Amino acid sequence: MRTVWLNGEFLPETEAHVSIFDRGLNFGQSVYEVSPVIDGHFCNWPYHQARLERSKALALIADDTDWPAVLGELIARNALNEGRVYLQLTGGEAADRGFPLPDPAIAATRIAFTQADALIANPVAGSGQRIVLRPDLRWQLRSAKTTQLLYAVMMKAEARGAGVDDVWLVEDGVVTEATSSNAHIIDARGVVVSHPVDSGVLPGVTRINVLEIARAMGLAVEERPFTPDELFDAREAFISGAGTLVLPVVEADGRPIGNGGPGVLTGEIRQRYIALLRAQ
Repeated sequence: MRTVWLNGEFLPETEAHVSIFDRGLNFGQSVYEVSPVIDGHFCNWPYHQARLERSKALALIADDTDWPAVLGELIARNALNEGRVYLQLTGGEAADRGFPLPDPAIAATRIAFTQADALIANPVAGSGQRIVLRPDLRWQLRSAKTTQLLYAVMMKAEARGAGVDDVWLVEDGVVTEATSSNAHIIDARGVVVSHPVDSGVLPGVTRINVLEIARAMGLAVEERPFTPDELFDAREAFISGAGTLVLPVVEADGRPIGNGGPGVLTGEIRQRYIALLRAQ
């Protein structure tokens, strides 16, 4: 049984409970971060911390938890070698349900847990993802990592119903991102194209590293939106995210991307990213 962390206590997962009046549950006033765990350590914390601070400010949540100490101890207690570590902050446990922020202010609810998973030996790295395109109907505040994830859940179900691995979202004629990761193509010129980080997409931590790696490989990088037609004509396509690292996309709407197999450049970016995480 896993040990989880709730409001300063390490507990068996079956003993961790939150109030029915928690503002994260009632209103979605909640933010989170997920970090990959490689060789028993969590990765990219400075980037995750910076994004967490921005998300907290937008969601009006105050917290000064020493998260590196909590996450490190949680990983050790669960003897986690590879997978993910997750933290979440909510607006706190109120006395009753009500839209206005409690006055006086209440403490945030703080949650953390681990998930074991094979990030490096992921078979999808060898086979590639198949995806479909669907309209992006999410709310507009996408630059904060909030738990407003209903549409992502709906689109994961849409992908399953279509017999594919995931959905890439399209808004105003351009691809924004995948359901839970950033989306990229390597176009016919060999240029890496990635949607710019603004309110339209989540500023992915893995994305930061991926674009740095691409530049170090001598690849040109364009941070701009790309169209579905550019995706169909691309040499390669891939996703990046904390829970998936870097994974190739080989088919979109039933049409092969490139030669229909995982791209060579995508594979090199993935291997360099894994090496970067292991070196931290």
